[in-house]
Amino acid sequence: MRIAFIVSTFPKLSETFILSQITGLLDMGHDVRVFSEYRNTREKKVHPDVIKYGLMDRISYFVTPENRLKRAASASRLLAANFHKGPLDLLKSVNFFSLGKKALSLKVLHLLTPMIGSRFDIIHSHFGINGALAIYLKLMGVPGRYITTFHGYDVNSLPHQAAPGYYKDLFSHGDRFTSNTEYTRRRAVSLGCDEKKITILPVGLDIGKFKYSPRVLKAGAPVRLLTIGRLVEKKGHEYALKAVKALKDKGFNVRYTIAGDGPEKNRLEALSNSLGVSEQVEFLYDIHEHEALDLYSRSHIFVLPSVTSVDQDREGQALVLQEAQASGMPVVSTLHNGIPEGVLDGVSAFLVPERDHVMLAEKIEYLIKRPSTWSDMGLAGRRFVEQKYDIRKLNNELVGIYEEMLRA
Repeated sequence: MRIAFIVSTFPKLSETFILSQITGLLDMGHDVRVFSEYRNTREKKVHPDVIKYGLMDRISYFVTPENRLKRAASASRLLAANFHKGPLDLLKSVNFFSLGKKALSLKVLHLLTPMIGSRFDIIHSHFGINGALAIYLKLMGVPGRYITTFHGYDVNSLPHQAAPGYYKDLFSHGDRFTSNTEYTRRRAVSLGCDEKKITILPVGLDIGKFKYSPRVLKAGAPVRLLTIGRLVEKKGHEYALKAVKALKDKGFNVRYTIAGDGPEKNRLEALSNSLGVSEQVEFLYDIHEHEALDLYSRSHIFVLPSVTSVDQDREGQALVLQEAQASGMPVVSTLHNGIPEGVLDGVSAFLVPERDHVMLAEKIEYLIKRPSTWSDMGLAGRRFVEQKYDIRKLNNELVGIYEEMLRA
């Protein structure tokens, strides 16, 4: 099959789940091309699979300038350079009467241009925002079967911010949809998605990359807590910092690593200082995959205190929880949206209410006092992830969905 992936930014270290789908499909012999709206100029590190699979040769960018004058100039250049390849399609892409505001924004034109002359069996958009854009290609008559994967923010904060009916055309004309959790599926259905068209397909991971090892606490060594996640409100980092403060005040020897970057960086560093836990807390930024694997292997307890943010953003699946379990770590997280689906509460993990740093600290303390339980919890988590989140199994399921779409 020839498959086009439409994404927002590529390559992106925090979206290894998209990368794993792409490389898995390539391994299965499919021809995959990537169309990305933005170039990733912020991250200096690149995932090794981007190099290994030569993905930069498989990507085209459809960057739409924010400035109106620059956007118009860019559109003029694209029309002049590509008009001979598909004049009717290009004219359709700027037809306000048929496409409305998407034509005026010139986003459809910028997406269409790198696709002219190519034909795809499947056009797969990751995140609803890209699906809402890509569906205009279908309305213009661009052939292929259209599928969109919802991840979390696209059914939570995005509809909260967008105009009513934002997904109307996508839900009316999209061929299929997938969601990472049952929670995300229900949110999409509540927004108007036909429940007969949407399938739960979790984000997977390459189990083989995560070396399982029972967690053991050496005499006199600190208990190492770990969070991997962007520094944004919905990750709830501040509640983990307050929990560390409570643990320190009780005399527990803990070290806490937060790996990730984002707009909350300065605020969280300041909070760490004001709480008096800066000596216990380490911030890392833009970590590479091998660095994440190393952190998993040498930490004891994984913490992810996710919350619903002010702008209604929420977690979808939180893949880091499956990665932590795959490595053999017990987990402490929150009763938040899709998270309960991705752990075994009371078996491989403990879940507490959102924003409750007191109970968060209590569950971490429970584990600190009972290191003998870590091994059983870690093994249960590993087996759970092997059964439900193996990327190879999930990529086979994805291809099955593609084949159903092509037969329809």
